[in-house]
Amino acid sequence: MRSAREIQFRLRQEAANSLLALSSPKQALQADTPLAVLPNPTSVADALRDTDYARNIVATADEILRGHIPLFDGVVDYGDKIAWRRDPHRGTETPASYFRRIPYLDLATAGDHKFIWEINRHQHLVLVAQAAVLTGNDSYSEYVFGQLEHWWSENPFQRGINWTSALEVAFRAMSWIWIFHFVGARMSEEFRRRFLAELYRHGLHLEYNLSIYFSPNTHLLGEAIALHAIGRLLPKLPRAKRWRSLGRQIVREHMQECVRNDGSYFEQSTYYHLYALDMFAFHAVLEETSDEYREKLALMAEFLAAIVSEGGSLPYLGDDDGGRFFHPYGPRPRFARATLAVASLLGKASYFDYDREDLAEIAQWWLGPERCAALADEPMEKSSRVFQNTGIVVMRSGPVVALFDAGPFGPGGAGHSHSDTLSLVVTVGKREVLIDSGTFSYMDPGWRPRFRGSAAHNSIRIDGHDQGVAAGPFRWAKKPDVKLVSFTGHSEHQRVVASCSYREFVHTRFVEFADNQLTITDEIAGPGGEHDIEQFWHFAMEPREISPDRWAIGGLADFSAEGGVVESTWGSRCFGTKDPSWVIVVRRRTNLPAKRCAHLWLNF
Repeated sequence: MRSAREIQFRLRQEAANSLLALSSPKQALQADTPLAVLPNPTSVADALRDTDYARNIVATADEILRGHIPLFDGVVDYGDKIAWRRDPHRGTETPASYFRRIPYLDLATAGDHKFIWEINRHQHLVLVAQAAVLTGNDSYSEYVFGQLEHWWSENPFQRGINWTSALEVAFRAMSWIWIFHFVGARMSEEFRRRFLAELYRHGLHLEYNLSIYFSPNTHLLGEAIALHAIGRLLPKLPRAKRWRSLGRQIVREHMQECVRNDGSYFEQSTYYHLYALDMFAFHAVLEETSDEYREKLALMAEFLAAIVSEGGSLPYLGDDDGGRFFHPYGPRPRFARATLAVASLLGKASYFDYDREDLAEIAQWWLGPERCAALADEPMEKSSRVFQNTGIVVMRSGPVVALFDAGPFGPGGAGHSHSDTLSLVVTVGKREVLIDSGTFSYMDPGWRPRFRGSAAHNSIRIDGHDQGVAAGPFRWAKKPDVKLVSFTGHSEHQRVVASCSYREFVHTRFVEFADNQLTITDEIAGPGGEHDIEQFWHFAMEPREISPDRWAIGGLADFSAEGGVVESTWGSRCFGTKDPSWVIVVRRRTNLPAKRCAHLWLNF
């Protein structure tokens, strides 16, 4: 039921959109380039030139000029002209109609909007502009200008699928800001006038289409970050002062309301935590922030540093979006490292033992060579701990990091939560052992429920039912009750107990970690009669049987579970891609209460 306040907001929104649709892009707007608040791109290029990072940027840019554009964890051959409104895999294309009339959530009619939107974020054009800065070669900047002109002709203001999400408008606006910063001086006077007019119209669209009621999560945060950035970085634009003020207000309120006291982001997704941290950090680069804001930013960095593997890779819990706030290219296991490098330079502590390559991806461009040259302190000491708000328990011993999810689904419809309660993921050094299956797709009606269901996680399933009851791809109608019962974090013997209640069943899981061994005990109570109980154990490597009920896991571990069988399944290491994977399943039809045990011996 919508409130009167929301109805008034939406009516004003639609009235504003009707007026905006009639507006003209022909405005004589002014802005200085490069942007004064950001590091001078020439000095950044001098610091990065002749590095592996710079060579990879140029090599990727050369491929983009040939039409081979990175998209998520793959490459799409778009040819000379990108079909901006077409799903590159399904071939489905929508018209350039008024954006409210585009059924972008209808997979059959519009295609997969995630793949369409990703290329329309224009982050690949930012990379090409970086190549122009690194090499001085005008062919890169000319490619960028040509692509923008083509985009303007194919995506008129507020027409087509690429205007249906305000967050996507925000991402594109951020890319255009970076393009102007990097190669704005190479624009002709006529092109610059058109460019600034179109960027200004993006700001207008954002101002009147903020996701205050539709998606008050990372959507609203990203929109506010971009709106603030336009106002802060291009102060000569009309409404710049208002945009800076409005964006700043929303960002600070979001930090206060959506980042919890343990540092976790409220979505209950590790990937969205990384997303949000990048956004909040960029805002701190542009704007003076309060002590409270900085303290919460530090807590977010501490949370991220605590959950990553010893090699710095991010474990999946909840949805993997696939995108990135800045530079969604290069090895994905390094994404969190670059974020932690930025957070360390902005904060009062070193959150990770980052290296020069980690600084190159984000920090050099955001903070500049002088700040990046500062010697890093010794990284913060990491230990076993529990995060009370998110319910994640971190167990560490030497190179082993084990994450136990004893937290609830997210608030509201919990759109980015998976049915993964009481699941466990384990890494040894830089290598994965027990893994989460990932996400793969948001919209595919077959794969979406499969990847976010209980069987795709290292937990149990009862009578073939997930722990939650889904109501579409981004909502859970019923969520389980979860309770963290106890946690003992002594380095010699760690123990956690948690319970998950749903459908009249109570699943209690005991995890003990001692002498390089994880012992997992499941106790299930519930209604009388026989029930099908399934335990699932997803591994990064194919299990090799060494004796009945015991398997070797790639030389890293041995695993034992009575009655288990190895089955083939699917895993997704990045949104949009899936690969064959392996799961050990223990199935038993039994009366309740029932008890099941499994053992994981770690070799290091």
